[in-house]
Amino acid sequence: MNDLSHPALTLFSELLAYPSPSGMEHKMAAHLRRRLEGWGYTPQQDGAGNLWVRLPGRDQSAPLVCYAAHIDEIGLAVHAIEPDGRLRVGRSGGLLPWKLGETPVEILGDHATITGVLSMGAGHGAREQTLEWSDVCVITGLTPNQLGEAGVRPGSLGAPLRSHCGPVLFGDPADPLVGAWTFDDRIGVVALLRLLETLATDHIQPVRPTLVAFTVQEEVGGMGAKVLARREQPEVFIAVDGCPITPGSRLALDGRPGVWTRDRVAPYDVRLIADLCAAALAAGTELQPVAYDVSASDASMVFAMGGTARIACFGQVRENSHGYEVARLAVFDNMLRTLLHFVEHWS
Repeated sequence: MNDLSHPALTLFSELLAYPSPSGMEHKMAAHLRRRLEGWGYTPQQDGAGNLWVRLPGRDQSAPLVCYAAHIDEIGLAVHAIEPDGRLRVGRSGGLLPWKLGETPVEILGDHATITGVLSMGAGHGAREQTLEWSDVCVITGLTPNQLGEAGVRPGSLGAPLRSHCGPVLFGDPADPLVGAWTFDDRIGVVALLRLLETLATDHIQPVRPTLVAFTVQEEVGGMGAKVLARREQPEVFIAVDGCPITPGSRLALDGRPGVWTRDRVAPYDVRLIADLCAAALAAGTELQPVAYDVSASDASMVFAMGGTARIACFGQVRENSHGYEVARLAVFDNMLRTLLHFVEHWS
Protein backbone atom coordinates (compact mmCIF):
# COMPACT_ATOMS: atom_id res chain seq x y z
CA MET A 1 0.00 0.00 0.00
CA ASN A 2 2.91 2.34 0.70
CA ASP A 3 4.99 0.97 -2.19
CA LEU A 4 5.97 3.90 -4.40
CA SER A 5 8.38 1.86 -6.52
CA HIS A 6 6.22 1.95 -9.66
CA PRO A 7 8.39 3.47 -12.45
CA ALA A 8 5.97 6.34 -13.02
CA LEU A 9 5.87 7.21 -9.32
CA THR A 10 9.65 7.03 -9.03
CA LEU A 11 10.02 9.61 -11.78
CA PHE A 12 7.09 11.64 -10.46
CA SER A 13 8.63 11.81 -6.98
CA GLU A 14 11.90 13.04 -8.50
CA LEU A 15 10.08 15.83 -10.33
CA LEU A 16 8.00 16.86 -7.30
CA ALA A 17 11.25 17.78 -5.55
CA TYR A 18 11.63 20.79 -7.87
CA PRO A 19 9.20 23.68 -7.38
CA SER A 20 8.59 25.13 -10.83
CA PRO A 21 6.04 27.94 -10.91
CA SER A 22 5.74 29.53 -14.34
CA GLY A 23 8.92 31.42 -15.14
CA MET A 24 11.12 29.46 -12.70
CA GLU A 25 11.41 26.07 -14.39
CA HIS A 26 15.22 26.05 -14.71
CA LYS A 27 15.91 23.51 -11.93
CA MET A 28 13.33 21.12 -13.35
CA ALA A 29 14.79 21.55 -16.83
CA ALA A 30 18.31 20.84 -15.57
CA HIS A 31 17.10 17.61 -13.94
CA LEU A 32 15.37 16.55 -17.16
CA ARG A 33 18.51 17.26 -19.16
CA ARG A 34 20.53 14.96 -16.89
CA ARG A 35 17.92 12.22 -17.28
CA LEU A 36 17.83 12.52 -21.06
CA GLU A 37 21.60 12.56 -21.43
CA GLY A 38 21.77 9.42 -19.28
CA TRP A 39 19.67 7.64 -21.92
CA GLY A 40 21.98 8.78 -24.70
CA TYR A 41 19.96 11.74 -26.00
CA THR A 42 21.32 15.17 -26.87
CA PRO A 43 18.61 17.56 -25.69
CA GLN A 44 18.34 21.10 -27.03
CA GLN A 45 17.15 24.17 -25.15
CA ASP A 46 16.07 27.63 -26.27
CA GLY A 47 16.17 31.02 -24.62
CA ALA A 48 12.64 30.66 -23.27
CA GLY A 49 13.68 27.54 -21.36
CA ASN A 50 11.94 24.88 -23.47
CA LEU A 51 13.84 21.59 -23.63
CA TRP A 52 13.39 19.02 -26.37
CA VAL A 53 14.73 15.91 -28.09
CA ARG A 54 14.65 15.55 -31.87
CA LEU A 55 14.03 12.05 -33.28
CA PRO A 56 14.44 11.13 -36.95
CA GLY A 57 11.47 9.34 -38.49
CA ARG A 58 11.47 6.23 -40.61
CA ASP A 59 9.64 8.33 -43.20
CA GLN A 60 11.84 11.41 -43.45
CA SER A 61 9.44 13.04 -45.92
CA ALA A 62 6.57 13.01 -43.43
CA PRO A 63 5.60 16.27 -41.68
CA LEU A 64 6.98 16.98 -38.21
CA VAL A 65 4.96 15.96 -35.13
CA CYS A 66 5.57 17.43 -31.67
CA TYR A 67 4.60 15.76 -28.38
CA ALA A 68 4.72 18.28 -25.53
CA ALA A 69 4.28 18.30 -21.77
CA HIS A 70 4.74 21.48 -19.76
CA ILE A 71 7.13 21.62 -16.83
CA ASP A 72 5.66 24.61 -14.98
CA GLU A 73 3.11 24.42 -12.18
CA ILE A 74 0.51 26.76 -10.75
CA GLY A 75 1.72 28.77 -7.77
CA LEU A 76 1.53 32.11 -6.04
CA ALA A 77 3.27 35.42 -6.64
CA VAL A 78 4.34 38.09 -4.13
CA HIS A 79 2.54 41.39 -4.66
CA ALA A 80 3.77 43.38 -1.64
CA ILE A 81 5.81 43.07 1.56
CA GLU A 82 4.20 44.39 4.75
CA PRO A 83 6.22 46.17 7.51
CA ASP A 84 5.90 43.07 9.73
CA GLY A 85 7.30 40.79 6.98
CA ARG A 86 3.99 39.33 5.89
CA LEU A 87 3.65 38.85 2.16
CA ARG A 88 0.61 39.89 0.18
CA VAL A 89 0.26 37.36 -2.60
CA GLY A 90 -1.82 36.52 -5.65
CA ARG A 91 -2.07 33.66 -8.08
CA SER A 92 0.39 32.47 -10.69
CA GLY A 93 -1.62 30.46 -13.18
CA GLY A 94 -4.97 29.07 -12.09
CA LEU A 95 -4.32 28.58 -8.36
CA LEU A 96 -7.21 29.36 -6.00
CA PRO A 97 -6.31 30.09 -2.34
CA TRP A 98 -8.84 27.66 -0.90
CA LYS A 99 -7.17 24.84 -2.85
CA LEU A 100 -4.05 25.39 -0.74
CA GLY A 101 -5.63 26.04 2.64
CA GLU A 102 -3.44 27.20 5.52
CA THR A 103 -0.32 25.30 4.58
CA PRO A 104 3.47 25.78 4.46
CA VAL A 105 4.76 27.35 1.26
CA GLU A 106 8.16 28.00 -0.29
CA ILE A 107 8.93 31.48 -1.61
CA LEU A 108 11.69 31.37 -4.22
CA GLY A 109 13.85 34.42 -3.64
CA ASP A 110 16.63 35.53 -5.97
CA HIS A 111 19.26 34.42 -3.44
CA ALA A 112 17.53 31.94 -1.14
CA THR A 113 14.27 30.05 -0.64
CA ILE A 114 12.32 30.93 2.47
CA THR A 115 9.48 29.04 4.17
CA GLY A 116 6.25 30.64 5.29
CA VAL A 117 2.70 29.66 6.13
CA LEU A 118 -0.30 30.77 4.10
CA SER A 119 -2.65 32.49 6.55
CA MET A 120 -6.38 33.13 6.28
CA GLY A 121 -6.88 34.69 9.72
CA ALA A 122 -8.75 33.52 12.79
CA GLY A 123 -11.46 30.90 12.51
CA HIS A 124 -12.99 31.86 15.84
CA GLY A 125 -15.89 34.20 15.18
CA ALA A 126 -15.39 34.08 11.41
CA ARG A 127 -18.34 33.84 9.05
CA GLU A 128 -18.51 31.79 5.89
CA GLN A 129 -17.35 33.79 2.90
CA THR A 130 -15.95 33.47 -0.58
CA LEU A 131 -12.19 33.40 -0.19
CA GLU A 132 -10.14 35.68 -2.43
CA TRP A 133 -6.40 36.23 -2.65
CA SER A 134 -6.91 39.61 -0.97
CA ASP A 135 -8.08 37.72 2.12
CA VAL A 136 -4.82 35.79 2.61
CA CYS A 137 -1.17 36.47 3.28
CA VAL A 138 2.02 34.51 3.92
CA ILE A 139 3.46 34.73 7.44
CA THR A 140 7.26 34.59 7.12
CA GLY A 141 8.60 35.48 10.59
CA LEU A 142 11.26 37.60 8.86
CA THR A 143 11.77 41.34 8.62
CA PRO A 144 11.59 43.18 5.29
CA ASN A 145 15.38 43.53 5.44
CA GLN A 146 15.85 39.78 5.94
CA LEU A 147 13.44 39.09 3.08
CA GLY A 148 15.41 41.50 0.92
CA GLU A 149 18.65 39.66 1.73
CA ALA A 150 16.98 36.47 0.46
CA GLY A 151 15.94 38.28 -2.70
CA VAL A 152 12.22 38.08 -1.91
CA ARG A 153 10.46 40.98 -3.65
CA PRO A 154 7.26 41.78 -5.52
CA GLY A 155 7.16 39.26 -8.34
CA SER A 156 8.86 36.46 -6.39
CA LEU A 157 7.10 33.14 -6.92
CA GLY A 158 6.04 30.46 -4.49
CA ALA A 159 4.65 26.93 -4.30
CA PRO A 160 3.58 24.48 -1.58
CA LEU A 161 6.38 23.12 0.62
CA ARG A 162 7.78 20.07 -1.15
CA SER A 163 7.35 17.78 1.86
CA HIS A 164 3.58 18.35 1.63
CA CYS A 165 3.29 17.43 -2.06
CA GLY A 166 3.17 13.61 -1.89
CA PRO A 167 2.64 11.31 -3.67
CA VAL A 168 0.53 8.96 -1.57
CA LEU A 169 -1.07 5.64 -2.52
CA PHE A 170 -4.47 4.75 -1.09
CA GLY A 171 -7.62 2.77 -1.76
CA ASP A 172 -7.75 -0.80 -3.09
CA PRO A 173 -4.19 -2.23 -2.94
CA ALA A 174 -4.92 -4.23 -6.10
CA ASP A 175 -5.89 -1.11 -8.07
CA PRO A 176 -4.78 1.90 -6.02
CA LEU A 177 -5.35 5.59 -6.36
CA VAL A 178 -2.53 8.14 -6.25
CA GLY A 179 -2.80 11.54 -4.60
CA ALA A 180 -0.36 14.44 -4.95
CA TRP A 181 -0.15 18.18 -5.16
CA THR A 182 -0.98 18.67 -8.86
CA PHE A 183 -0.14 16.02 -11.42
CA ASP A 184 -0.42 19.01 -13.79
CA ASP A 185 1.71 18.46 -15.75
CA ARG A 186 4.48 16.43 -14.14
CA ILE A 187 2.66 13.23 -15.06
CA GLY A 188 2.65 14.33 -18.71
CA VAL A 189 6.40 14.87 -18.34
CA VAL A 190 6.72 11.42 -16.77
CA ALA A 191 4.83 9.85 -19.70
CA LEU A 192 7.19 11.45 -22.23
CA LEU A 193 10.27 10.49 -20.19
CA ARG A 194 9.11 6.88 -20.03
CA LEU A 195 8.40 7.00 -23.76
CA LEU A 196 11.92 8.25 -24.53
CA GLU A 197 13.47 5.66 -22.21
CA THR A 198 11.55 2.86 -23.97
CA LEU A 199 12.45 4.13 -27.43
CA ALA A 200 16.15 4.21 -26.48
CA THR A 201 16.18 0.86 -24.68
CA ASP A 202 14.21 -1.01 -27.35
CA HIS A 203 15.78 0.83 -30.32
CA ILE A 204 12.41 1.98 -31.64
CA GLN A 205 12.25 4.71 -34.29
CA PRO A 206 9.08 6.78 -34.81
CA VAL A 207 7.36 6.71 -38.18
CA ARG A 208 7.46 10.52 -38.48
CA PRO A 209 10.18 13.05 -37.69
CA THR A 210 9.42 13.85 -34.08
CA LEU A 211 10.05 16.41 -31.37
CA VAL A 212 9.49 15.39 -27.74
CA ALA A 213 9.31 18.69 -25.90
CA PHE A 214 9.15 19.89 -22.31
CA THR A 215 7.68 23.38 -22.42
CA VAL A 216 7.63 26.33 -20.02
CA GLN A 217 4.95 28.78 -18.88
CA GLU A 218 1.91 26.84 -20.09
CA GLU A 219 -0.08 27.93 -17.02
CA VAL A 220 0.25 31.61 -17.95
CA GLY A 221 -0.70 31.41 -21.63
CA GLY A 222 1.27 28.63 -23.32
CA MET A 223 4.20 30.99 -23.80
CA GLY A 224 6.93 28.39 -24.16
CA ALA A 225 4.99 26.21 -26.60
CA LYS A 226 4.28 29.23 -28.78
CA VAL A 227 7.99 30.06 -28.98
CA LEU A 228 8.83 26.45 -29.83
CA ALA A 229 6.11 26.07 -32.46
CA ARG A 230 6.92 29.34 -34.17
CA ARG A 231 10.50 28.21 -34.73
CA GLU A 232 10.01 24.47 -35.45
CA GLN A 233 6.65 24.70 -37.30
CA PRO A 234 5.30 21.21 -36.55
CA GLU A 235 2.31 20.16 -38.61
CA VAL A 236 0.95 18.13 -35.68
CA PHE A 237 1.10 19.23 -32.03
CA ILE A 238 -0.03 16.78 -29.36
CA ALA A 239 -0.14 17.97 -25.75
CA VAL A 240 0.27 15.23 -23.15
CA ASP A 241 -1.62 16.69 -20.21
CA GLY A 242 -4.34 15.75 -17.76
CA CYS A 243 -8.11 15.52 -18.12
CA PRO A 244 -9.78 17.17 -15.11
CA ILE A 245 -13.12 15.77 -14.01
CA THR A 246 -15.36 18.83 -14.32
CA PRO A 247 -19.10 18.90 -13.51
CA GLY A 248 -21.00 16.96 -16.15
CA SER A 249 -17.90 15.56 -17.86
CA ARG A 250 -18.75 11.87 -17.14
CA LEU A 251 -15.06 10.98 -16.87
CA ALA A 252 -14.24 8.02 -14.61
CA LEU A 253 -11.20 7.21 -12.46
CA ASP A 254 -11.00 3.69 -13.89
CA GLY A 255 -7.51 3.61 -15.45
CA ARG A 256 -8.53 4.82 -18.91
CA PRO A 257 -6.86 8.04 -20.10
CA GLY A 258 -8.94 10.87 -21.48
CA VAL A 259 -8.75 12.75 -24.78
CA TRP A 260 -9.88 16.36 -25.28
CA THR A 261 -12.34 17.08 -28.10
CA ARG A 262 -12.56 20.86 -27.56
CA ASP A 263 -11.72 23.53 -24.99
CA ARG A 264 -12.34 27.25 -24.51
CA VAL A 265 -9.76 28.11 -27.19
CA ALA A 266 -10.25 25.63 -30.03
CA PRO A 267 -11.72 22.33 -31.23
CA TYR A 268 -9.30 19.42 -31.63
CA ASP A 269 -8.59 17.53 -34.83
CA VAL A 270 -11.22 14.80 -35.24
CA ARG A 271 -8.90 12.54 -37.27
CA LEU A 272 -6.17 12.74 -34.64
CA ILE A 273 -8.69 11.94 -31.92
CA ALA A 274 -9.85 8.89 -33.86
CA ASP A 275 -6.26 7.75 -34.46
CA LEU A 276 -5.32 8.17 -30.80
CA CYS A 277 -8.42 6.20 -29.77
CA ALA A 278 -7.44 3.44 -32.21
CA ALA A 279 -3.90 3.38 -30.80
CA ALA A 280 -5.27 3.06 -27.28
CA LEU A 281 -7.45 0.10 -28.29
CA ALA A 282 -4.50 -1.57 -30.01
CA ALA A 283 -2.47 -1.02 -26.81
CA GLY A 284 -5.10 -2.71 -24.64
CA THR A 285 -6.97 0.28 -23.22
CA GLU A 286 -9.32 3.00 -24.47
CA LEU A 287 -9.62 6.77 -24.26
CA GLN A 288 -12.47 8.71 -22.66
CA PRO A 289 -13.49 11.69 -24.85
CA VAL A 290 -14.26 14.92 -23.01
CA ALA A 291 -15.36 18.41 -24.13
CA TYR A 292 -14.43 21.45 -22.05
CA ASP A 293 -15.88 24.95 -22.03
CA VAL A 294 -13.01 26.07 -19.81
CA SER A 295 -9.30 25.23 -19.75
CA ALA A 296 -6.81 25.28 -22.59
CA SER A 297 -3.70 23.29 -23.46
CA ASP A 298 -0.37 24.02 -25.08
CA ALA A 299 -1.86 22.45 -28.22
CA SER A 300 -4.95 24.68 -28.46
CA MET A 301 -3.00 27.83 -27.61
CA VAL A 302 -0.41 27.03 -30.29
CA PHE A 303 -3.18 26.31 -32.81
CA ALA A 304 -4.94 29.58 -31.98
CA MET A 305 -1.84 31.60 -32.86
CA GLY A 306 -1.32 29.70 -36.14
CA GLY A 307 1.67 27.67 -34.97
CA THR A 308 0.46 24.25 -36.09
CA ALA A 309 -2.14 22.70 -38.41
CA ARG A 310 -3.51 19.80 -36.34
CA ILE A 311 -3.83 19.35 -32.57
CA ALA A 312 -4.70 16.80 -29.92
CA CYS A 313 -4.45 16.57 -26.13
CA PHE A 314 -4.71 13.46 -24.01
CA GLY A 315 -3.62 12.22 -20.60
CA GLN A 316 -4.56 11.02 -17.15
CA VAL A 317 -8.08 11.55 -15.81
CA ARG A 318 -7.86 13.33 -12.45
CA GLU A 319 -10.04 14.59 -9.62
CA ASN A 320 -9.43 17.80 -7.63
CA SER A 321 -7.85 19.68 -10.53
CA HIS A 322 -5.42 22.44 -9.51
CA GLY A 323 -5.35 21.07 -5.98
CA TYR A 324 -4.34 17.85 -4.21
CA GLU A 325 -5.18 15.74 -7.23
CA VAL A 326 -6.20 12.08 -7.45
CA ALA A 327 -5.70 9.62 -10.32
CA ARG A 328 -5.77 5.85 -10.79
CA LEU A 329 -2.25 4.37 -10.79
CA ALA A 330 -3.15 2.17 -13.77
CA VAL A 331 -3.71 5.22 -15.98
CA PHE A 332 0.02 5.99 -16.07
CA ASP A 333 0.87 2.69 -17.78
CA ASN A 334 -2.09 3.05 -20.13
CA MET A 335 -0.84 6.49 -21.18
CA LEU A 336 2.59 5.05 -21.94
CA ARG A 337 1.21 2.09 -23.93
CA THR A 338 -1.00 4.40 -26.00
CA LEU A 339 1.85 6.83 -26.71
CA LEU A 340 4.27 4.07 -27.60
CA HIS A 341 1.88 2.43 -30.07
CA PHE A 342 0.99 5.77 -31.64
CA VAL A 343 4.60 6.91 -32.06
CA GLU A 344 5.72 3.59 -33.48
CA HIS A 345 2.83 3.03 -35.91
CA TRP A 346 0.99 6.25 -36.72
CA SER A 347 1.51 7.47 -40.27
